[in-house]
Amino acid sequence: MSAHCMLTGARPGFGNRISHSHRRTSRRFDPNIQSKRYWLPSEGRHVRLRLSTKGIKTVDVIGVEAAVARIRARGVKV
Repeated sequence: MSAHCMLTGARPGFGNRISHSHRRTSRRFDPNIQSKRYWLPSEGRHVRLRLSTKGIKTVDVIGVEAAVARIRARGVKV
């Protein structure tokens, strides 16, 4: 699975590892993706979302209904 957040759209960043001798090799900075299950009262079912920790905090603030509406507006199937 790709490491991206369904709500915020956070994706891996790329950079370089730099060794003691200063040789550079490529690396990835992955977002902290968690799989979380929420109850969606309007549909009477649970939905499993793959969110970054920032996305989880956003759901806590705006609510799961608004979060799912934003995810669907981005064109992601829930």
